[in-house]
Amino acid sequence: MTSASPRTHAPRPDRFDRRLLAPMILGSILNPINSSIIAVALVPIAAAFGAPASRTAWLVSALYLATSIGQPLVGRLVDVFGPRRLFLIGASLALIAGIVGTFAPSIGVLIAARVILGFGTCAGYPASMYLIRSEGERTGVQSPAGVLTALSIATQTIAVIGPTLGGVLIGVGGWRATFAVNIPLGIACLVLGYLVLPKHASSGADPSSGLRLDLVGILLFATTLVSLLLFLMNLHASMAWLLGITIVAGAGFALRELRVDDPFIDVRVFAGNVPLLVTYARAVVAAVVSYSFLYGFTQWLEDGRGLSASSAGLVLLPTFAVGIIVATLTGPRPQVRGKLIVGAAAQLVACSLLLFTSADTAVWLLVVVTLAFGVPQGLVNLALQNTVYYQADPARIGASSGLLRTFMYLGAMLASSASGALFGERATTGGMHDLAWFMVVSAGILLVVTVTDRTLKNVTRRE
Repeated sequence: MTSASPRTHAPRPDRFDRRLLAPMILGSILNPINSSIIAVALVPIAAAFGAPASRTAWLVSALYLATSIGQPLVGRLVDVFGPRRLFLIGASLALIAGIVGTFAPSIGVLIAARVILGFGTCAGYPASMYLIRSEGERTGVQSPAGVLTALSIATQTIAVIGPTLGGVLIGVGGWRATFAVNIPLGIACLVLGYLVLPKHASSGADPSSGLRLDLVGILLFATTLVSLLLFLMNLHASMAWLLGITIVAGAGFALRELRVDDPFIDVRVFAGNVPLLVTYARAVVAAVVSYSFLYGFTQWLEDGRGLSASSAGLVLLPTFAVGIIVATLTGPRPQVRGKLIVGAAAQLVACSLLLFTSADTAVWLLVVVTLAFGVPQGLVNLALQNTVYYQADPARIGASSGLLRTFMYLGAMLASSASGALFGERATTGGMHDLAWFMVVSAGILLVVTVTDRTLKNVTRRE
């Protein structure tokens, strides 16, 4: 009796292999579920370890910092070696992080677990985008709108339902349950990845020839992000030297990548693709708004409004419902520019509503706010994902999609830093209003950048 091997049955040549959907979706949701589920756990963790809000903000930033560094690197490795082995390594790290976080004795160990988790969740999304592109080439269907929509709906569903799930888990098993959930998820990813994902490498590179990692470029890139995050987490004139390190390291990184044969991030390719760079910039400001809402508003619901973790999660549930409906209805439509304009305008309206909240605002009015945020939730992320898919070089779809996540995580780090700076010890109503103004400005920038970007019309034509 012979042992079973992955992908024993050949998929139909004219259809997307739907067996890939399960590992693609499960791998891609590892990051959003851990990004959002922590939102309702920050207050209980702070109470358990006697830590201020500015300290627990590192639980958010640590994951995004690790993922921002790891995403483009893992995306590049996926382009060269194919998705399978990177997917399995990432799933293993997520499993380890779940175990470490579940039994962490201090907030420092929790932060370390979030770093491991950040690197572990790097492979899912670029691996999925790689598989979508390779399946498109195999089947001859170059516009897999249905698959892209399914992937976007899955990730944003988890991102928004995460706080509700987190509230339930905390009610049942305490805040440690929000880390323990990675144990079954990691095991499921390992099993599905081994059984389903194909054992092949990218046609654009020969892994047998070896890949020379640009270690200097990786170090400079990491230095740029770390110093920038440390500056944002400590916005004082005395810390301006960190901003200087960010500028010097960033400039050194750009010069380095222009000179090496196999760069960590091919700056020349992206520098010659201005529409893609604008899309990345758009992803930053869009993420600033969505993650400020996810973390800041959730903390305020518990601290400023006095709701329990489970109740705060339920208040956020309408965002999930509206986002799914909007994404389902608009996903098959190719009008990327229209989605982004409507989404940015909806963000601006929703952020303005936060300015009218107070400690005694009725729950039904809070639900109205979360309903308003559901519209951009269903439009913006899907439109950004589709835009990158068509603007990126097909040979570097893994790295390009990884960079999309990197820029979104940069926005998340900015949001986390703003929440920590504006809230201080507790998430008060005054701090919530200050954060709301920050979100209004960011949403306004997103709207202006989108309305003035005429190249988005070309994306629709290409679809």
